Amino acid sequence: MSVSRISALGAIALSGALALSACASENNGATPGAGSTAGGSTAAGDCFSGDLKAEGSSAQKNAIDEAIKAYQTNCADANIDYQPTGSGAGIKQFIAKQVDFAGSDSALKTEPKDGKIEADDAKASCGSDAWNLPMVTGPIAIAYNVKGVDKLVLDAEVAAKIFDGKITTWNDPAIAALNKGVTLPSTPIKVFFRSDESGTTENFTKYLKAAAPDAWSYDTGKKWTGKGEGKEKSAGVATAVKGQDGGITYVELSYAQQNQLPMAQIDTGSGPVELTAESAGKTIATAKQTGTGNNLALKIDYATKEAGAYPIVLVTYEIVCSKYADAETGKKVKSFLKSFASDSVQKGLEAKGYAPLPAEVATKVQTAVDAIS
Repeated sequence: MSVSRISALGAIALSGALALSACASENNGATPGAGSTAGGSTAAGDCFSGDLKAEGSSAQKNAIDEAIKAYQTNCADANIDYQPTGSGAGIKQFIAKQVDFAGSDSALKTEPKDGKIEADDAKASCGSDAWNLPMVTGPIAIAYNVKGVDKLVLDAEVAAKIFDGKITTWNDPAIAALNKGVTLPSTPIKVFFRSDESGTTENFTKYLKAAAPDAWSYDTGKKWTGKGEGKEKSAGVATAVKGQDGGITYVELSYAQQNQLPMAQIDTGSGPVELTAESAGKTIATAKQTGTGNNLALKIDYATKEAGAYPIVLVTYEIVCSKYADAETGKKVKSFLKSFASDSVQKGLEAKGYAPLPAEVATKVQTAVDAIS
């Protein structure tokens, strides 16, 4: 199935999942560029000139690179610098007022951790509410490189034991039981994990904790607590697996595709499920909006047992101030994110392994972006 086809199916599934009302928005159908008018055209006067700084999620790097390219095609005087330092670093820099917005594969925490509450710290930094705006959607692959093994089935328990170093060879009986008829070598398993704080790590460990609580005893979070060798960012773990016979990691679909890595099918109890945007969309169908108003934070059911549902998914948020202390910064953020959320830019993400925002979600996001000041 082509990336374009599976992305479209995933977007449809996400649309039904979130049940967001399809209220009218004058931003609908926007073309790439700074801002859109009611007719969907980009007004040259909406472009900003100067610098806009952001950092965070490496999961969305390929997507935001496309969005920046689209914006700068129409707005040549804009310099948008996005550094894929990881979700944790992005949030820290946003709170420290070092960047204008952050990319994160998990919404700002509303529960205390290490004596701090991210959402409260972000609000204090902004001087206004901080919003989580879903902008990029995509599943997380368990990508591997085992000579002679082109098809692999795992379940949450076996995956948890692999990533915790309790299953150490590819011909382990637990793996063999899920892969009858497959010749598995005695090659040692080499686990690679994200060494930087990462929302991808958080989403993956949420899946392990929810779906295999007896096998994964660690807390969830942006910092890896299992076994293996750390590599920086999504590109780092994907490249490491590509060069290592016996290697395995968790990484976004786009990076697995980019590196031509095979991806494990996941058995949630209803049979093995191949990773596609359609199967990931069935899991997103259980997502609940936990934020209110223009704060569009979501909660995903990682332990879903729905037939045909691929359970390891993430949503990347752009974390912004609802009202910036510096009005010019607010205008820049608003201008760029209007373009990012537009139909044409979102559709352009398909070829990069992402699912574009469906119309109802895009409308909700565009409404929130339009309210940034």
